[in-house]
Amino acid sequence: MLALQELLGQGKRLRYLFQDESRMGLKTEPRRIVTTRGVQPMVRVAWKRQSFWLYGVVEPMTGWHFCLEYPKLSAQHFQEFLDTVSSQLGDDIALLQIDQAAAHLSYNLKWPENIIPICQPAYCPQLNPIERLCRLLNLTLRVRYSTHVLELRDRLHEVLSNLTSERVISLTSYDYILEALFYAASM
Repeated sequence: MLALQELLGQGKRLRYLFQDESRMGLKTEPRRIVTTRGVQPMVRVAWKRQSFWLYGVVEPMTGWHFCLEYPKLSAQHFQEFLDTVSSQLGDDIALLQIDQAAAHLSYNLKWPENIIPICQPAYCPQLNPIERLCRLLNLTLRVRYSTHVLELRDRLHEVLSNLTSERVISLTSYDYILEALFYAASM
């Protein structure tokens, strides 16, 4: 804790970030469809199981967000993601809230000096506000049927490029998180 106070005393900014991954794929997950009584709904379904993983991080206070895609969920890809996030932070220091996925807790990880991990309790996705952003992305991508994973990637990049910091703030700023961060900043 003393080392953190020394770093902050050198003019470095402390940021609180939330991280998670989400699988993006072609397999259609049927949802309820409104039709007239007695009419059988017809929906195109993709049974292909091609997918990729979107690793992301958000900062609810500012709406800053950063995402990268990887072919699978692994400690190696998580390490690459951490290194990239670390470089994106520059001189800032980040407290990074993560879940307890095996890739996040691997002994092979080398945490960058400007990222401090904080593990949330197991099986508590409701404590991680980036889950709401992942849900929005999944729902947005399900609206249109995709026949190829490249088409899905293009649509995902389009959605991410149109994602504003205001939208990220509105999705990820839980009252209890903001209150805790404002309280911590006033100390």
